[in-house]
Amino acid sequence: AKGREAPPASRPFHLGVAPGEEVRPSTFAAAHISIGAVEATERGELMHHSRLCAVLIDCNTSDIDEAARFWSEALGRAVDFDHPGTRGHYRMLAAQPDEPIVQLQRVEHESRVHIDIETDDIPAEVARLEGLGAKVVDRLERWVVMQAPTGQRFCVVRVQRPGFPKNATRWP
Repeated sequence: AKGREAPPASRPFHLGVAPGEEVRPSTFAAAHISIGAVEATERGELMHHSRLCAVLIDCNTSDIDEAARFWSEALGRAVDFDHPGTRGHYRMLAAQPDEPIVQLQRVEHESRVHIDIETDDIPAEVARLEGLGAKVVDRLERWVVMQAPTGQRFCVVRVQRPGFPKNATRWP
């Protein structure tokens, strides 16, 4: 909407990275530019961007390191113990540029996989997705948990990977 301000860059990241901590590049390239974005620019409206950020493997386990070893071997990616997102109940797997982040997290609910969509405007992206039929499940301090009309859960998160908005879709 016209007059919307950009969210502050000082907010912490969903992957457990606090402001000022280093974020390693790990990008995913799979988006297109919306034709409607050009028309919105001509009308002077602000737009936001979003792109696939990460695949999160939710593990209902008491040993997240054991789960990380399995997924590391299964996916051919080393566990990245030096990544700032590897701490507590979270483990990051190494990623190459232009690949999505893969993070494991220890959870209390059933084991499953979900995606994160990163955006430079969480409220605008949530509204856009609600317009497509998604429902808000939970609004947390740093991200919003949503559910697709077909039942899959996913998160809308602040920008987490370098290079944003490269390969992001621009939405009016």
